[in-house]
Amino acid sequence: MFTHIVVGSNDLQKSKQFYDAVFAAIGGNPGMDMGERIAYAHNGLNFMVTKPINGEPATYANGGTIGFAMTGPDQANAWHEAGVASGGASCEDPPGERDLGFAKLYLAYLRDPDGNKLCAMFPMGQ
Repeated sequence: MFTHIVVGSNDLQKSKQFYDAVFAAIGGNPGMDMGERIAYAHNGLNFMVTKPINGEPATYANGGTIGFAMTGPDQANAWHEAGVASGGASCEDPPGERDLGFAKLYLAYLRDPDGNKLCAMFPMGQ
């Protein structure tokens, strides 16, 4: 459905520290510094962090969430812990199983240093 995801940042150094840590927790490599942009590639997908091209301050999407697939609850917990330890903030409920009626999911939520909302997700029963 998508080719890549890009989020804005007002401090690329803080963002690189945060995203390097959360992606390392799930087996990814450090981001490639491209000057005004940091690029990540993992499992065939691309994620970038950039200073806004229009020169305005970066802001996060109200109501927006970017979800990352996990291999299990342990990986989601490691991702969450790495994010909190690297400048992110836990948000929503603590990491854990959620029963949505039609599905049971293991979810962990973070806000990156610029406020972007991220979610680690693992469908239970797989």
